[in-house]
Amino acid sequence: MHCDVYKFPKNEGWYVYIARPNYPNDTDALTDWLGVLPSQLRAKLGLGEFVMHLDLASREKLAQADINQVISKLAEQGYYVQAPPSDVLTAQALNKAKEAQDKRFD
Repeated sequence: MHCDVYKFPKNEGWYVYIARPNYPNDTDALTDWLGVLPSQLRAKLGLGEFVMHLDLASREKLAQADINQVISKLAEQGYYVQAPPSDVLTAQALNKAKEAQDKRFD
């Protein structure tokens, strides 16, 4: 299975894998590959930037995701969302709260 990976600068550490089951026969037309994401998720993540194309059949593992889970989700829903580890999410939330508080008292 082929997929594209996107990152989201507005949300550091978040990556989305988008299924490309017809690759390379799907490259002739311009396509909004992120269109498979639910609208609320897409709005939360913001603008995505293409990172890389992967052939998952030629890999045994991925750096920060279970390859079998990724393949399963790609087949089931057309995308897989890789969120940062919970400790990173907590640190990001604390930083955003602190920034909001600092702006409030400036």
